[in-house]
Amino acid sequence: MRAYLLLENGMYFEGEYIGSRGEVAGEVVFNTGMTGYQEVLTDPSYYGQIVTMTYPLIGNYGINEEDFQSYRPHVRGFVVREACEKPSNFRCKYTLDEYLKVNDIVGIQGVDTRAITKVIREKGTMMAMITSEITDMGKKLSFLKDYIEKDHVKYVTAKEVYRIPGKGPKVAVVDYGLKANIIESLKLKGADITVFPATSKASDIMSIAPEGVLLSNGPGDPKDANYAVTEVKKIIGKVPIFGICLGHQILSLALGCDTAKLKYGHRGCNHPVKDLRNGRTYITSQNHGYAVVPESLPEEVEITHLNANDGTIEGIRHKKLPVYSVQFHPEASPGPCDTSFLFDEFINMVKEEGGICTEK
Repeated sequence: MRAYLLLENGMYFEGEYIGSRGEVAGEVVFNTGMTGYQEVLTDPSYYGQIVTMTYPLIGNYGINEEDFQSYRPHVRGFVVREACEKPSNFRCKYTLDEYLKVNDIVGIQGVDTRAITKVIREKGTMMAMITSEITDMGKKLSFLKDYIEKDHVKYVTAKEVYRIPGKGPKVAVVDYGLKANIIESLKLKGADITVFPATSKASDIMSIAPEGVLLSNGPGDPKDANYAVTEVKKIIGKVPIFGICLGHQILSLALGCDTAKLKYGHRGCNHPVKDLRNGRTYITSQNHGYAVVPESLPEEVEITHLNANDGTIEGIRHKKLPVYSVQFHPEASPGPCDTSFLFDEFINMVKEEGGICTEK
């Protein structure tokens, strides 16, 4: 069945439906990964977005039951050049088309995803729509230009507190859109994990006497989650903190930094990041549309990582307190696993500080 990807600027691309049929709208973005489409689909950080995969063949190893990053897909729509109909992998349980249909995700194939990517790179991210009709384009474009979504975090966070027992340090994880592999990475270190919803009060988080706090990834503009920034401010100085992606941005705001929207963001599993502490460059997995503004850093905060492509901030730390964060994904699902050692650094920091931090 014929389908169209209609962009806010009036451009459209004709293809055919995959997955569920229907009409959906959201911010259109692109992901440069050659693999990892299953993790992309189920990453809560993509909530509300229409994701375009730049690699031309998607679905060639199907969908398995081991690599999900959450309980369901969170993308609003999915755009591919070609959806593989006969995947080949011993773990495959569903085709891409079957999985999208079961989860009511609208997709489109047969479009020039490289051309779409070039438009986004030149014009910036914009709203878009997957639809079966463009005869009423004026009405649809008017809808897209007025379309606004706020605070995506509340749609993907945990509904209640839950615990994953372990024999190691007690870690509180604040769920802004938590990926499963963050939990798996902490479990590998033996952590005793308690997960809190994004709206949890600092007093509730501290009531379990955590030895460390991890602020998770998540979707959207960090300034929409100002309630989270307010509570993180109350935790700083009381316990070691590690932030990832949106957690990095929320921690940065809590420390007095500012954030701004990037032209088209960083999404994929091949982004080079330089560690200023040792001069090494790592290949990282990323998914974000906002970044910390360099000029906004207060005196007590320093940059630890920079993006090697555009020089944006990829990591910060407090000069006196055991508080640090990174913009990329050290849990790397999809890979690469170059920076998984950051979980070791976090657990070691928690053990060294004994769960209580004071200015030195």
